Amino acid sequence: MIQLDTSFLIRSLVAGTAEDRRLREWIRDRTALGISALAWTEFLCGPTSPAVLSAAARLLGEPLPFGAAEAALAARLFSDTGRRRGSMVDCMIAAMAIQSGDSIATLNRADFKRFEKFGLTLA
Repeated sequence: MIQLDTSFLIRSLVAGTAEDRRLREWIRDRTALGISALAWTEFLCGPTSPAVLSAAARLLGEPLPFGAAEAALAARLFSDTGRRRGSMVDCMIAAMAIQSGDSIATLNRADFKRFEKFGLTLA
């Protein structure tokens, strides 16, 4: 499965962007897509219409839950990558993908690259 990060999801909703084309390719190829509850929360905070929210929800299904195993891994990622201020949500999103063996599609590759040594795959 490929979990979409908030940045990728937002950009994929803009017709003609590279992210729009990539998302359409994944849909055409029937690639399993999902979104973490954390990234979904970020998406819901942005300005968006009910129609866009509904379409995104249909495409991605129920957001993936964040549980105790993900919390423990996120804390380890936070500590092992320098306890960077403002990075906790990225650690949590990365932990969810690592824990489930999924990849992440993001525009913020630099923010997530540091988690590759812990098993994260960037799509």
